Amino acid sequence: MQHLISMRDLDSVHINALIERAGLIESGREKPDLSSKVMGALFFEPSTRTQLSFDTAMKRLGGKVITISGTKGTSVEKGETLADTVKIINQYADIIVVRHYNEGAARYISEQVDIPVVNAGDGANQHPTQSMLDLYSIQKTQGTLHNLTIALVGDLKYGRTVHSLVYALSAYNPTFYFVSPEALAMPDYILEDLDGLGMNYTVRRSLDDIVPELDIMYVTRIQQERFADPEEYEKVKNAYIIRAAMLGGVKENFKILHPLPRVNEIDTDVDGLSCAYYFQQAKNGVFMRQAILSTLLQQ
Repeated sequence: MQHLISMRDLDSVHINALIERAGLIESGREKPDLSSKVMGALFFEPSTRTQLSFDTAMKRLGGKVITISGTKGTSVEKGETLADTVKIINQYADIIVVRHYNEGAARYISEQVDIPVVNAGDGANQHPTQSMLDLYSIQKTQGTLHNLTIALVGDLKYGRTVHSLVYALSAYNPTFYFVSPEALAMPDYILEDLDGLGMNYTVRRSLDDIVPELDIMYVTRIQQERFADPEEYEKVKNAYIIRAAMLGGVKENFKILHPLPRVNEIDTDVDGLSCAYYFQQAKNGVFMRQAILSTLLQQ
């Protein structure tokens, strides 16, 4: 691995190795030494969990972090190009973690520098480190990644986390339910890719009758910031609200995941249930991102 830009860049060997390493780090059996390394965290788009978990991951392994949050107070405001900005960070850091509002920005940055680049989210495109922590969470709760029944619920059009996750799971023979309003359906190009891979999926508008079949329900926020027309957002913002009363008869191994932040798509009455795993899922992000950083830095 030279960079981590897209889940399509990883095969099952890479995925399994990162999951195994995250487990070794979490258990304390392995502690990579990043004390001589500096991470450049370039977050041109807002972030809480991703930015803080990368920061935590690097510092707990002894590394240092330099950060750009937004563009205010930077040379970007003076007209500096993205290429020039990252070429400067290349002089200061050993690895770049970038979140950017433009699709393809992370891959473009990787072509401008000679250090590893990690995509922490590029527009509505991909979010591979979220998918890797999701896979780690699924492995921990299910004991396997193979042959699972998974519902992806909510914003499947703009949800970069679900785009990455379907590619990530493609090698493990999942059965997918894609549950969304028609206006937020999974993009055709992803469905065409899944068809080419022979994947088993069903497109639905509701969760009726399928909840007892599920191993994983992966819920996403309807992303207001992706809508150009506020009226279109208002039409779909409460399309799905998961409540405790909907979860009767679920499998013993059933878990609800969410990349967070949530707004109201999972009611707080779910939080105390044994199937609610989204806060533990966020914690798993530190261990997976430690595995990713140390692997790319060859430590």
